[in-house]
Amino acid sequence: MHGTGLNLLLIEDDLKIAAFILKGLRKAGYMVDHATEGCEGLRLALEQTYALLIIDLMLPGMNGIEIIRKFRQAGRDGPVLILSAKNDIEDRVQGLQDGADDYLGKPFSFAELLARIEARLRRPQPVITSSLCVADLKVDLVRGKVYRDSHEIILQPLEYSLLVYLMRQNGRVVSKDTILQEVWDFNAGSLTNVVESRICQLREKIDRSYEPKLIHTIRGCGYALMVQ
Repeated sequence: MHGTGLNLLLIEDDLKIAAFILKGLRKAGYMVDHATEGCEGLRLALEQTYALLIIDLMLPGMNGIEIIRKFRQAGRDGPVLILSAKNDIEDRVQGLQDGADDYLGKPFSFAELLARIEARLRRPQPVITSSLCVADLKVDLVRGKVYRDSHEIILQPLEYSLLVYLMRQNGRVVSKDTILQEVWDFNAGSLTNVVESRICQLREKIDRSYEPKLIHTIRGCGYALMVQ
């Protein structure tokens, strides 16, 4: 038995391919959860702890690249293997640049898939950050919950992504354009008012009723989340 009970997540909407992979991996000793839709796959990836994610790119609801980006933005560092019929070198490079650790083109042999999984799992794995803290502000990255002074704060998904991004900068100042590109995946200066609006909403929830204030505007430069 290869897997010795390690838990994997397969996000694949082609039921024939999924059945082929599930049968082989379970026979090899792995426990495997399966999602056929992108949003459900992301939910599982963030709620559970998996040794490795196997993600198809073309998925209903949310594509594989979006899943990987949101998975990384949430601070999750677990290994990700892309499966895709898009097998040009440009697609492979883009997938790796977007946060995947490996890329296997379809069609593929199960023996190669298994070899790639085992090779990835043999490598030392980074310590998974389960929470972020600044002063009395805490984000539980596993459960997707935010607390200030032990009180839970309810955020919308984009507010949560923005907060996690700012906290992961460790007090560094980030520009509106950078935030647009990293959090919204846009690259257009005319949309910087969107950032301003979300920062105001985040301040209202994170800072208005608490001290010290943590979200700071650095005039002419951007924003930083830190204790001054």
